[in-house]
Amino acid sequence: MPRIAIEQPSETDIDAIHAVLRETYWSPGIPRETVARACANSMCAVARDDKGKLIGFARLVTDKATFAWLCDVIVLPGKQGRGLGRALVRTFLDHPELQGPRRWLLGTKDAHGVYAPLGFTPLDAPERFMQIRNPKPYGRAVS
Repeated sequence: MPRIAIEQPSETDIDAIHAVLRETYWSPGIPRETVARACANSMCAVARDDKGKLIGFARLVTDKATFAWLCDVIVLPGKQGRGLGRALVRTFLDHPELQGPRRWLLGTKDAHGVYAPLGFTPLDAPERFMQIRNPKPYGRAVS
């Protein structure tokens, strides 16, 4: 049974997280330094196997009062399809310091079915949201 905890990833964990994130559709080519800085400035949920090895990760950008943005949910290859991604997110949703936000957001291209059972729905009024988007933040196009 994996152990999931809210904790900062170790340097070794950052190496593994970076290896996965740099190949994702949302952060292709992301530099390791950027991953490390993002983790240092976010709440992180880390999933480990019974030997303590990293098998999953999720990051939350939040003020712990009004807003929470869920991002970088990853499950390492070979560990997918077992509910670990959903369990990582549930760890944040159940955390006592995160019971107040009026809005939780996430973006996904293909994992709506993972998040819908946790209460995530399409935006009620997407026309209210705006963005500044850099399509090639790390030199490769983000989709």
